[in-house]
Amino acid sequence: MDRSVMDWRSAASSAVRKLGPLVKQIRVLLIEDHFLARMALHSVLEGHSQIRIVGEAPDGEQGIELFRTLSPDVTVLDLRLPRMSGFDVITRLRGIRHPARIVVLSNYQGSEDVYRAVHAGAMAYLTKDASGEEVIHAIQTVNRDLRYLPQIAMSRLAERMPAVSLTPRENEVLVCITQGRSNREIAEQLQIAEKTVRIHVSSVLDKMGARDRTQATIYALQRGLVHLD
Repeated sequence: MDRSVMDWRSAASSAVRKLGPLVKQIRVLLIEDHFLARMALHSVLEGHSQIRIVGEAPDGEQGIELFRTLSPDVTVLDLRLPRMSGFDVITRLRGIRHPARIVVLSNYQGSEDVYRAVHAGAMAYLTKDASGEEVIHAIQTVNRDLRYLPQIAMSRLAERMPAVSLTPRENEVLVCITQGRSNREIAEQLQIAEKTVRIHVSSVLDKMGARDRTQATIYALQRGLVHLD
């Protein structure tokens, strides 16, 4: 074989080995009490090269302990769990580390269930009839610190606030809020002072009648004021 060809192949092989570690896998923790459902989910996720299951728990308390020990990138959990509800687990996980990237995968489809989960801190909400492809997409999206709420979840969110009219600048700030950006990040993106951002955020929350940024995000997504890419 020509020496130059051998050198090229060797260089290409070396490049692949060097690039390999750069493709960081998403470390996922599963919290699901039904064994068959957990195994089915495990099978779907393990088949994806970008995802690695680092732990599994059959209830909320064990899930919290594994979360402390393993520090997963994304946690996928059911809301109906023994010993502790999924809502309480979400709250506890966020108390341990912020942000705690949480994907809810549940049979619960009521508006109050979706609202409570998202308000507690879940970044994605899927029903158990979601396809494996959608679950993977939700995990990838949440791992980028973005929310993933399919239409069925947004349509279930309770209508809690009246219509509101925001200024163009307040709309820009609202978009940033739904993306989970801090005041400093919003200031940098919009090229305005952080003090000005605080004023706009306060105005947005006041006009929307929202207690906090999470409630404002829910309202914005539900009403179609902001659309997730």
